[in-house]
Amino acid sequence: MTSLHCSACASTLLTTSLTRQRRLLISVRTRQPVQRLRRTRGAIRATAVTAEDDMKLKKGIAEFYDESSGIWENIWGEHMHHGFYEPGAVVEISDHRSAQIRMIEQSLVFASVPEDPLKKPKSIVDVGCGIGGSARYLSRKYEAECCGITLSPVQAERAQALAAAQGLASKVSFQVADALNQPFPDGKFNLVWSMESGEHMPDKLKFVSELARVAAPGATIIIVTWCHRDLLPNEKSLRPEEKRILDKICDGFYLPAWCSTADYIKLLESLSLKDIKAADWSDNVAPFWPAVIKSALSWNGLTSLLQSGWKTIRGALVMPLMIEGFQKGVIKFSIITCRKPE
Repeated sequence: MTSLHCSACASTLLTTSLTRQRRLLISVRTRQPVQRLRRTRGAIRATAVTAEDDMKLKKGIAEFYDESSGIWENIWGEHMHHGFYEPGAVVEISDHRSAQIRMIEQSLVFASVPEDPLKKPKSIVDVGCGIGGSARYLSRKYEAECCGITLSPVQAERAQALAAAQGLASKVSFQVADALNQPFPDGKFNLVWSMESGEHMPDKLKFVSELARVAAPGATIIIVTWCHRDLLPNEKSLRPEEKRILDKICDGFYLPAWCSTADYIKLLESLSLKDIKAADWSDNVAPFWPAVIKSALSWNGLTSLLQSGWKTIRGALVMPLMIEGFQKGVIKFSIITCRKPE
């Protein structure tokens, strides 16, 4: 059988499987609606979240990444985040991994992280570290010690194995821990890094408070995250059709309430953090989700997805909604940075 016929066959199998899974999900929701976290305006602080809701969310996130991280690494490599592209650029498949490195470098430049040997960060935390791509990159770049935390035991184990294989076992460490209750003392890190983990946090105030707590005086905090658009002055909430898109994405990716970039800025201001600035990089990540979907429809992607668990397949179902959300302007890819006062 030719590779073309194999791909067509796998594509048909995937379509059939996803259709059945979608029907099953609708049936389950009809019989017993999924309990979801409250998503009110901005929902900066999810005070209505019960302990049971919080436990279910964390369990879902951990299992989702336990399941899907190996597939991602096999196809995309060690960096589990968007790439940074020039707006309107024609992008080839070979460009995507370098674009992920460019995302890291652009974030550091935006935040004005010093490279001077006397001023560069010596201690770094990667909050929501995935399989440790950013942590290892930052450790090598700055010759710094780096700690990564994740809810996924599979990710933590794999991240540590990669660190050992890359000769970084003495500089980089990973552990299973909650970003909202970090296992570190106050003021430990010169650079606090969160690359696409904030969207998983049910309590955004607690999230940024923990980032600030573990930051040393004068440290830089970098948050790169998915947000919804800023509300207009006369708006109290997103439009119903916008909420529907985000709700479906939340169900697929185990996300609690979304917030806006403006919400993050207000939270950072409330903590008396300095040099707060933000940018909308939505145009710079536009090629990413089409590339992810294209890679999922490759022979390797199709077979891996079919062999994965239901949580990974459910996430695949909502990937086209990420494209729709960006195109309609309801989803924003934001970078927000600040500095802790000395």
